[in-house]
Formats: sequence, C-alpha cells, structure tokens
Amino acid sequence: MDASGNAVSWFLDRHLAEGRGGATAFTDPARSLTYAALAEASARFAGSLRAAGVARESRLLMLMPDTVDFPVVFWGALRAGIVPVPVNTLLPPEQLAYMLADSRAAAVCAAASMLPALAPALAATPPRLLLVAGEEDLPPGALSLEGFLAEGQPLAQPVPASPDEVAFWLYSSGSTGAPKGVKHVHASLRATAETYGAQVLGIRPDDLVYSAAKLFFAYGLGNAMTFPMAVGAASLLLPDRPTPAAVLDVMGRHSPSIFCGVPTLYAALLAQGELGRGAGSDRLRRCISAGEALPEQIGLRWREQTGCDILDGIGSTEMLHIFVSNRPEAIRYGTTGLAVPGYDLRIVDEAGREVADGEIGELLVRGPSAAEGYWNQRAKTRRTFEGEWTRTGDQYVREADGFYRYQGRADDMFKVSGIWVSPFAVEAALMTHPAVQEAAVIGEEDADGLVKPKAFVVLKPDAAEDNLFDALRDTAKSRAGPWAYPRWVEVLEELPKTATGKIQRFKLRAS
Repeated sequence: MDASGNAVSWFLDRHLAEGRGGATAFTDPARSLTYAALAEASARFAGSLRAAGVARESRLLMLMPDTVDFPVVFWGALRAGIVPVPVNTLLPPEQLAYMLADSRAAAVCAAASMLPALAPALAATPPRLLLVAGEEDLPPGALSLEGFLAEGQPLAQPVPASPDEVAFWLYSSGSTGAPKGVKHVHASLRATAETYGAQVLGIRPDDLVYSAAKLFFAYGLGNAMTFPMAVGAASLLLPDRPTPAAVLDVMGRHSPSIFCGVPTLYAALLAQGELGRGAGSDRLRRCISAGEALPEQIGLRWREQTGCDILDGIGSTEMLHIFVSNRPEAIRYGTTGLAVPGYDLRIVDEAGREVADGEIGELLVRGPSAAEGYWNQRAKTRRTFEGEWTRTGDQYVREADGFYRYQGRADDMFKVSGIWVSPFAVEAALMTHPAVQEAAVIGEEDADGLVKPKAFVVLKPDAAEDNLFDALRDTAKSRAGPWAYPRWVEVLEELPKTATGKIQRFKLRAS
C-alpha cells in the first residue's frame, strides 16, 4: 500500500508533477487558488492536523460554505488520512447536534457565520479540535483556521491508503428518518470523474464550472470540485444562496462554460424573463440538472431561450453522483436518459423480479462508486446495498430503446381506480399550462375514502386564476390519463422543498 491509493495523489499532486501547478483551481469572491497554492495550503492543514494529535481515520466535521477554504480542508484531511464529513450549512441546530454526536468527530471546522447554529452541538459533544474560519473573536478553546494553516509544517506526501479505504462521509437526507452517514472510499471519487465527468459531461481543462448546488452535496462535490480537478479545470465558488439574480450575475460577470443546477432553479431563472443566449455567459456549452427529475417543458424552454440543452440525470448520495443521464448527442426531454458508461441498471417489482420494458418498478444500480454502507445503521445498509446492487427507491419505466423515464419515489406513488399514478407525470402535465411555474401532486382520500390526485401549484407572476381548475384538469386528462387528473387544486406561494430543491410531498400530505 502506498500513497497512490490516496485520492489526493491523483486529484491534486498529479497536476503539479505534470506542470499544471500555475493553473487556477478555485475562485471565490475574495480570492483564487492555483493548483500549487491549493497543494501547499492543504499540505499545511494536513501537517497541522497531525501535530494537533488528530488520529488517522478520525472524522472531521465540515460546516463550511462554498469558498476556497472548503477544498483546502477537504483535501488536507484526506492527505493526513483523516475523514472529512461535509454537512449542509442550512441545517437546523438539532440536526447538526445529531450529526456531530453520530459521527463522533474528533475535529470540527466551521465558518464563523455557522457558530450560532452549531453552538448547541458543541456544548453537547465538544470536539478535540475546533477550527473557525473568518473570525477574529474566537469562542473559548477554538483556533482560527488561518492561524492553524500558517503554523503548519506541510505534510509533503499523502499518507499511504488503499483505494478501498473510507475517505469521506456525506450525510443523506433525513426526510424519512434520521440522516444516515454514507461512507465513501477513495476510489469512488476518481470513478465518478472517469465515468460521468469524462464520458457524459465531457469536461475539459479549459472549462470554467459554476455549480449552484453546493459542495456539501454529493452532486455539488462532483460538479464543482472533483470533476474540474480531474482535468485541471477551474471552478467558481459562491458562498451565498443561489438566487436567480445571483446566478444571472455570475453568468454575466464570469462566463462559465458549464452550469450545474436543479429543476427548481432552472424554472426560477426562466421566470425572470428572456434570458438570452447562454443565460448571459458567452461561452456556456453544458448545462446539467439533477436532484429531481427535470420537467420536459423546462428543458424545452431553456433550450429555446439560451441555445443550450440541459443534460438531466439522476444520482444519489449512496452512488456519489449521476448514473443515468441524457447526453449531448442523445437528449430526450421527459426522460432521465441512458445508463452512464460503467453502470448497470435493473428495474424490479416488489418481489425482486426484473420487469419488462414499459412496466413500472424500482430502479437498482450497479457501479464503481457505490458507498461502503451507512455508519452504524446495519439494517438500513442491508436493505439498500444488496451485494453489487444498490436500491434507489425510485420508480422507473425503461423504454424499448434503453431510455429511462422517472415515475416518482416509491412512497409517493398511489393507485386510482386500480391504476398506478405517477405524481411526476401529472406534475409534468400541469406544468405545460402557461400559468403554472411549479406543481406537486399527492394522493388524497375523497368523501368515499378513495384516493384521488390533489395538485398544489405555484403560478407564474401575473398569471390569471380564472377557470384555472377546469383548464388544469383538462390538461392533466389529455397528457397524463383520464384517471390521473387532480380532483382538487390548491394555489401556493411556494412549494416546500429540501435544501437540494426536491419537493417535500410528505409535508403537503401532512397539511
């Protein structure tokens, strides 16, 4: 076992050895880092961790926005053989407390702005080491990240590691229970870069990437860090919330060549009015979407306005990135696309039998980036990871030519008159109506106790509500089926969503 198995060797040190140290790796609103500067800073961080007595394989909880400090800390931890655990900066204090206690993190690195939300967690589970970025008035016992880096003696070589050794964790969504610590190995990072990153996205050394999805998500981690670093490209990091205005400002000022978003953001951008070619970027060549299935109308309208297609795909925290995707040469809006090279797919019924093309079932995936399992959740690990196959919980139909069409989450599906209804299919139908910006559909019992579709819609600015119910009912009947039209329609200001933009239908059901 040598240092070549440590992901730092390939993603970072390789670029210096091959003469790309002077290339820009990351830029945030305050500063930029070249690959050489990133290597130096992360080596200092690794050396300081070792000097502070943080043991190999200990966890380091990261509560950090998208700035250049994030890759310094992430790669520095890996260099030292310490396991970074990036967590969502939008989480409430009780979830942060759960993650700190659950991970048993020996060290915490947090932005100063995160300290109020983190305070209850720190009081309940004090870490061995607390680092704070961007704060002069430090809490008791804390060290500044800047000082920690300045005092460090660089760890020149990454610690030897097996490619199959756990490298980092990501916490999965806790929408159906407590969040789960998903353990990923060193080899998974390179696997996603060499499959989706190289063979679908087609990222190049001259690309500039902007991902509205943040680095603490699996989707954002690949988009904004590992895919650019795989080829020596550059990434824009913006710490603030990606509002439509903020995104369009980035597009106009920086002209990224690759933009990564989620369906909700694409819809919000289109609602701003005419976007123009490249949505303000004069060199935009790729747009990708994940997190939730992209409605056909959004893809078509985006292409019409910007001249750039959206490559819609599906991934998961458990698989680290996208494993089914549309491709530049094979786009079919309304579908999730084809299997990413290197991944195998099956659709099975409730008994685990593979179903025929055109039939609904659960999607299972096999590929090189599957997680090792969940931390301290053996039963859930056994249910999700079945040998080489990973259960996604997503309901799909495979078309005869290999394209996959999303039907919804298993727990969102319901039957009407004995026929399965896909909430996503009804939502996509409703969004073809010119007044509708967003839609969500659930099953609700009528007066007879029978389940029927209910729709929640967000209207476009200045859209009229006159005769809206009749119009939406007719639209859904014609596009989703005569049994699938909503019996009730409720207009909302906004839909409840997760931090990744996924609609939280369980909250609509609870209301």
